[in-house]
Amino acid sequence: MAASSSSLSFFSSTIFLISSSNKVPKPIQLAKPNSLINLPPKPLIVSSQLASPLPILSFTGEKIGETYLDLKSAAPDTARAVVHRALITDMQNKRRGTASTLTRGEVRGGGRKPYSQKKTGRARRGSNRTPLRPGGGVVFGPKPRDWSIKINKKEKRLAISTAVASAAAAENAIVVEEFDGKFEKPKTKEFIAAMRRWGLDPKQKATFLVMEVSENVEKSSRNIGTLKMLTPRTLNLFDILDAETLVLTPSTVDFLNGRYGVEFEGDGDEEEEEEEEESEAREAGEESDAAE
Repeated sequence: MAASSSSLSFFSSTIFLISSSNKVPKPIQLAKPNSLINLPPKPLIVSSQLASPLPILSFTGEKIGETYLDLKSAAPDTARAVVHRALITDMQNKRRGTASTLTRGEVRGGGRKPYSQKKTGRARRGSNRTPLRPGGGVVFGPKPRDWSIKINKKEKRLAISTAVASAAAAENAIVVEEFDGKFEKPKTKEFIAAMRRWGLDPKQKATFLVMEVSENVEKSSRNIGTLKMLTPRTLNLFDILDAETLVLTPSTVDFLNGRYGVEFEGDGDEEEEEEEEESEAREAGEESDAAE
């Protein structure tokens, strides 16, 4: 039987008919692949010398000079990806990977059939160590594994310099004079008073990057929960990004410009990188022990 004229089909529907008011758009002409060869490549690394200098504050909070940070920084379109990759690498490499569970074949016991197969009115059961019962094995549970991933040394160094340059550009970094010899004895109250003179709020997170930490400074600042005291050996990306304010010293600025600056070529720094990796492993062990 022939279909009536009022029935809808792919060919009779007005949706697929071409009218003067509903014209088919012209296809977009894409650029030829050969025309992309002459385009200049985008720079992966740019210099991030700050236009405005960083003021140097004295121990009493007065301005005594100025300094500059001239660091390598990733291009704006790749900076976020570079920093994210380095952060994920640091966080994942701190995992021990020792979590382990027992499967039904590894749990002790369960070799005897608990009751007869039939004539009990209950569901058939072959072992008491089935994952369906308390004390049984775990289905698809975690097993010891290696979570570590690798990252290029230049990429990791670029991520750290990009994070420091970003903090300085956003006016979240200050430079204070060397204060190791300013504390005659350990006193947390005096360290908090110094932070207030520098315009820091003890209730907000702050990361101090110094070349060396004296005993009096270490004991005076360790009771402040929002403060992190870092050295070049313990410098890491997470503490830089986690802090609301980054506090530097003139010697630290010279170190950053020398190690993460534009003129750095990466010669003779294998020993320092090995020390950084050892410190990161030690910190990861301390954090895991504290969590347990």
